[in-house]
Amino acid sequence: MPRLLIVHHTPSPALHSLFESARSGATTPEVEGVEVVARPALGATVTDVLEADGYLLGTPANLGYMSGALKHFFDTIYYPCLDATVGRPYALYVHGNNDVDGAIAAVERVVTGLRWKQVQSPVPIIGAPTKADLDAAWELGATLAATLTM
Repeated sequence: MPRLLIVHHTPSPALHSLFESARSGATTPEVEGVEVVARPALGATVTDVLEADGYLLGTPANLGYMSGALKHFFDTIYYPCLDATVGRPYALYVHGNNDVDGAIAAVERVVTGLRWKQVQSPVPIIGAPTKADLDAAWELGATLAATLTM
C-alpha cells in the first residue's frame, strides 16, 4: 500500500486548519489504498521519508522563508534520502500574514535538489484562511494521495 507522509509545522490556528483540510483530502474515501502518516517537521525522520512514496509539506512563511522546523527536517533527511527518493511526488501549502513567495522558493530549491516531482502548484495562503483556501488545501491532499495510486 502506498504511503503519503505529511510533514508540517503547524504553530498557529490558521496552519492547523490548513493541515486538517489537507489531511482530510488525503484520507478521503474516494481515494482508496493510501496510508497517510502525519509528522510534525521537528519529529519527522529519515525512516519516515524512506518509507513514504510521496510527501505533503506544510509550513508558515517566516521572515520570507520556510519555517525553521521545516528547514531542520530538510537538513536532517537531505543526504540520507538524496538518491533513494528521486522522482517521488510532493505538494506544498504555505501560510503567511503578508507574503509567501520566499518560503515557496526556498522549499522548491530544496526539493529540486532532492529531485522530487511537484504534482500540483503550491497552495499559497495569506491571512486568515477562507473556505476557498481550505478547499484548495483539501484538493492538494486528495490530488497527491490519488497520484500515489496510479
